[in-house]
Amino acid sequence: MTGSGRADGLVQVGLPRWTYLPAAVGALFVLLPLLAILLRIDWAHFIPLVTTESSRTALVLSLKTATASTLVCIVLGVPMALVLARGRFPGQSVLRALVLLPLVLPPVVGGIALLYTFGRLGLLGGYLDTLGVRVAFSTTAVVLAQSFVSLPFLVVSLEGALRSAGTGYEHIAATLGARPSTVLRTVTLPLVLPGLLSGAVLAFARSLGEFGATLTFAGSLQGVTRTLPLEIYLQRETDPDAAVALSLLLIVVAAAIVIASAGHRLVGPP
Repeated sequence: MTGSGRADGLVQVGLPRWTYLPAAVGALFVLLPLLAILLRIDWAHFIPLVTTESSRTALVLSLKTATASTLVCIVLGVPMALVLARGRFPGQSVLRALVLLPLVLPPVVGGIALLYTFGRLGLLGGYLDTLGVRVAFSTTAVVLAQSFVSLPFLVVSLEGALRSAGTGYEHIAATLGARPSTVLRTVTLPLVLPGLLSGAVLAFARSLGEFGATLTFAGSLQGVTRTLPLEIYLQRETDPDAAVALSLLLIVVAAAIVIASAGHRLVGPP
């Protein structure tokens, strides 16, 4: 027996009791607004409110564009995270700061930046316009806006997973003669798959709730660029009950995705 009274010789470190009070306040700060939405909903008309044609169209468009933007984030974000976590080159810290900049920028600023890049008079938009390609105020603009604000979430999550995993297994595979691409495919990516999954889920959830950059860069055209957050904003002015019902719908969809992802990580592969 040790001085702690435990036969295994381990001393259990507890939390100071005072930490539970601010933790409880923080939990209430998050949960009370959700409870307020639940209490405000007109449950008798909930289904009709969320199944109008405009609501269904906005939800389907949001799911499609969020999926597309998540794929864009994976295609671009995985190499970026690998370069930031494994690469060594001058200006790396500056590049990391620039990649993460959309995390702190107001979304409307991101929308303006995209507009002056891909708009008809923008940095690249003029060249695209001569080719007959118009990006601004289209569904493609929605995907670009969502990707712009969501990409850092995937990069941060995956870079953290890469740094935590270390390079030991990669060095062993390289010593055994595996090419860099083989090491990446068979060792690195399987090792950090939970981090990639977490980043993809965060990117999808962020894309699903994107509002400011989308409105600025893509506008609000029903069936084309009006995603569910934009529909909620418009309904708030004309039908507050519908806005509250659609808000709950968006919360449920996002929560279901995050919970399903968390369950997958806890259970793990069969």
